[in-house]
Amino acid sequence: MQRLSLVVDASAAGERVDRWLASRVAGVSRARLQALIAGGHVTVDGGARKSSHRVVAGEHVEVEIPPLPPEELEPEAIALSIVHEDAQVLVVDKPAGLVVHPGAGHARGTLAAAVLAHAPEIAGVGGPRRPGVVHRLDKDTSGLLVIAKTPLAYESLTAQLAARTVRRVYLAVAHGRLARPQGVVDKPLGRDPQDRTRIAVRPAAQGRRAVTHYRVLERLGDFTLVEARLETGRTHQIRVHLAHLGHPLVGDVTYGGRRRRELPVPFEGVALHATALAFVHPTTQQLVEFTSLLPPRFERLLSQLRYAH
Repeated sequence: MQRLSLVVDASAAGERVDRWLASRVAGVSRARLQALIAGGHVTVDGGARKSSHRVVAGEHVEVEIPPLPPEELEPEAIALSIVHEDAQVLVVDKPAGLVVHPGAGHARGTLAAAVLAHAPEIAGVGGPRRPGVVHRLDKDTSGLLVIAKTPLAYESLTAQLAARTVRRVYLAVAHGRLARPQGVVDKPLGRDPQDRTRIAVRPAAQGRRAVTHYRVLERLGDFTLVEARLETGRTHQIRVHLAHLGHPLVGDVTYGGRRRRELPVPFEGVALHATALAFVHPTTQQLVEFTSLLPPRFERLLSQLRYAH
């Protein structure tokens, strides 16, 4: 772990902290610095900041630079909740808090490493550091994920995802009461120009088309239980689309804004769970469907919200 301690000089005052660091930390790209900032590896006067923070003369900036993950992923014996497995595919139920594949600040302890330990034959399927991974869930999101165990399965599943024929259904708890019982959010998404670690609704020419179908399942006082179905699968799509409607998800510190009010029960992660998954099996060509019950953290939240309501 490389550690740096820097002091902001007067001539740099007003610069974004990521840009300021990029000009002073040799051999580290601005994109990686942004990821390090988002991962809590950069502090300013002892506190975490966003990449968009404007530095002030005299501020002390501490930087931790973890070593880059190896190109070849090392297997790790981490317990998996396996919903289905055959020669072609592995369907797992990912807990909140588990990162799918290595990235900045998350070199070890990933789902991909656990899958590689469970099924070593997956090595070489897809990317070297994300073997078999055809889609992902955010670290703080739980639920169903399919892994390709063979090149045939990888090709089939990636093609189905591109054709938007994979069915992915999520349950979420959002702040506020959604006015409409159901709807469609068709808003392009792209990197937030003010903070590249975030995703934002963007003009069509500056983002990729993103479509989320939603319906209200239950109103819980100042909260709403929502079912969301992905037509496209962009990064943070459901979280950003519902926040765009003015209803960020419970536990979402990135897009929650000022709606992060106290809850009647402690809650870990984001209130988003991938509850249903369906796709055409790569060899049988039959539609296969899987479901996942809500995890205890989610059930406790709903129980307390119902009681409070």
